Amino acid sequence: MAGVFAYQSSEVDWCEDNYQHYDTVAEFYNTVSNVSFFIFSPIMMYLLHPYARERTRAVHLVWLMMMVVGVFSAYYHMTLSYMGQMLDELSILWVLAIGYTLWFPRRLFPAFIRSRSQFACLMFLAATISTLSSFAKPTINAYALNCVSLHILYILQLELRSCSDPRIHRLALVTVAWWALAISCWLSDRLLCSFWKRIHFCYLHSFWHVLISVASAHGCALFAYFDAQSEIPEAKPELRYWPENRWNLGMPYLSVREGSTQRKQC
Repeated sequence: MAGVFAYQSSEVDWCEDNYQHYDTVAEFYNTVSNVSFFIFSPIMMYLLHPYARERTRAVHLVWLMMMVVGVFSAYYHMTLSYMGQMLDELSILWVLAIGYTLWFPRRLFPAFIRSRSQFACLMFLAATISTLSSFAKPTINAYALNCVSLHILYILQLELRSCSDPRIHRLALVTVAWWALAISCWLSDRLLCSFWKRIHFCYLHSFWHVLISVASAHGCALFAYFDAQSEIPEAKPELRYWPENRWNLGMPYLSVREGSTQRKQC
């Protein structure tokens, strides 16, 4: 049992050279870059709190779990242990499950699902089965998790078809751009490591941590907007940016109001 916690017991080793800065930290930059999860998550939790108060406080679970991802990812890259790898990947799996539970469009529910609570049970069952099956072939878990992004992109394009707000289309474009840049860093670090080692630049996975944090913040604000327009249109959800809304710069969030109605744009 102790072996699963041992340093470098994971079958996956990233491109960054090991133990270059500290004897107890396998991948220094891949470890410290997880601080991004602890920067963006509290900011988004604060910015989306009015929406969460109006819709459901469960929205905060996404950002709490994102910080859990940061903890487990830092532990994984510090030790490169099998247990660290599994905790890292499984925490990401449960973030996705919570996101699907909260924001998957009601009109796309399977025919046998009658309510969001039933859909939540389905997501819990699917995540539990995926958790158990992930131990079968740990080396492919990360690729499988990234493939979920393709389904999210599919849902996004369905939502955009019925949306006429140019600010939302711009946010969608920016979100996809951040995600594409992040996944490019992840794949490049994994598949082109020999090239990056030749030019002494082995830090793309640390860039992935920062970029996926930014992409997640944008994506959650985007799907929260779609959800609010569908589920609580009386709250008059409006896309805004912090700290500069006029130029659409910064972190996107929702401004909501109670006791009002508005013609649905999306």
